[in-house]
Amino acid sequence: MSAGTRPAPGPAAPAHAAAGKPPEHPHGVRAAARIRATYNGRVTTLPQLRSDGPFHLRRMRGGGRAARVGIIGAMSAPLGGDRLTLDITADDRAELEVTSAAATLALRGPTGAPATYDVRLTAGEGATLRWLPQPLISAAGSDLRQTCTVSLATTARLLLREEQLLGRAHEKPGHLVSRLRVHRAGRPLLDQSTAYGDPEAGWDGPGILSGHRAVGQLLVVDPELRVPRDALLLGEGNGGGCGVLAPLAGGPALLASAVAPTSAALRNLLDEALAHALEPW
Repeated sequence: MSAGTRPAPGPAAPAHAAAGKPPEHPHGVRAAARIRATYNGRVTTLPQLRSDGPFHLRRMRGGGRAARVGIIGAMSAPLGGDRLTLDITADDRAELEVTSAAATLALRGPTGAPATYDVRLTAGEGATLRWLPQPLISAAGSDLRQTCTVSLATTARLLLREEQLLGRAHEKPGHLVSRLRVHRAGRPLLDQSTAYGDPEAGWDGPGILSGHRAVGQLLVVDPELRVPRDALLLGEGNGGGCGVLAPLAGGPALLASAVAPTSAALRNLLDEALAHALEPW
């Protein structure tokens, strides 16, 4: 979310100044946007579409009974000190797809505090939720803590894609710590963390990235998914990175993880994983 500018501060003194207390993060933006989709018996509707801060939410043309929402950046974010939250819920039998219009660019902020970006996804019984944002770019000097927390009912379906580009052209990446936690029917399905950039140790070594700068994953959860027993290697012999598509033990789910030299090559690997994983869809 890199479009737009931040509003200038108003003349009024903030509450913490009147109380004589210093602000914890004086320059950071606090924003919480919400999306809620419900099924009315014919199509999916959007009774709650609340934009806030850098999140400008826009209804998009859907297909069939599905609803689609696009996220358009209203200001540069996340910057150091920002606290951003995006809460997305698909109620029972609703079908919702959420994407973004452009890449999210994490930048150095006016404060030394890290930024946080928390995404919360919830899907009810019989619901389908697709979270397909554009890549996150970790620019030099940035410091971002990103979390994605997913709660799925037993019969919910999920398609989740995350892509991260470590640094812009000819620059080092910032510090990026990311965590993905998924619960299905109240039980843990996936909990993984990654950390890239200084001061992390060995993050770009041959056993992790091996010189690549684009990393990503694709998660598919579907009660009707045909789950193979063995893992499948992705991108064999094409020189554009590599990945693996593997089943998860806690449910009918497949997880693809990939690394590549460019964002385009990474997307090709994840599309390859999607072609193998989502044939029933």
